[in-house]
Amino acid sequence: MKGKIGYSVHALLSAMCCFVVLNASAQDWKTDKKVNIVFGLTQPLLVKGFNIEGNYIHHRWIADYSHGVSLDFSGASVTPELKRQGLAVHMPYTTGFGIGYRLKEWINIRVEPKWHRFEFYYDGESQTSTPAVTSYNTFSLGIGIYGHYQPFKKQDNLLRGIMIAPSVRFWPTVSSTLNGDSYSYLNRITGKQENIGVLDPGIGFTPLIFNISVGYSFDLMRKADK
Repeated sequence: MKGKIGYSVHALLSAMCCFVVLNASAQDWKTDKKVNIVFGLTQPLLVKGFNIEGNYIHHRWIADYSHGVSLDFSGASVTPELKRQGLAVHMPYTTGFGIGYRLKEWINIRVEPKWHRFEFYYDGESQTSTPAVTSYNTFSLGIGIYGHYQPFKKQDNLLRGIMIAPSVRFWPTVSSTLNGDSYSYLNRITGKQENIGVLDPGIGFTPLIFNISVGYSFDLMRKADK
């Protein structure tokens, strides 16, 4: 009887130890210290631009800075109203930072202030330092939900740091430098007085943005490494 009890206690203690080890391993991400560098795929594939983002991860907190350059919109990628006016939109930059919190290892949520530059040209005309129609800057304040996936994380080689980061963001425009948020001008294509309003920086110039980024994650230090 004592032998059976001893065996049962030993088995119970072994199971508890396994649970503690596995749970500690599962929670190990909460002690992360990392730097991520990622590049957006939407910008070069859809709008001929470029985007780079850097993240610093400290335990469950994450800070980022991102910068997009030379984004071009024309034809089907502008609003029906801008297309009717024969206009194209050039964004020489869209930039800003974010502060967030990791809900799980693979997902985090961030608050993001961003600044954007919009320049308007007649479609097909070359871009110059002085836009053909008008230009303005905007400031947006929104929220983003970001994924984090390292397909080779369990490998002990350089492949380990490769990462994929899908994101969904909502960046509504808070303010702009466009006087009255509207610009009236004589359009030489339609021959009429037309108006340009303030645009949001997302899909179809709405606040909604979807992107997939790829890059590399560099582990700095974990508590377990000390």
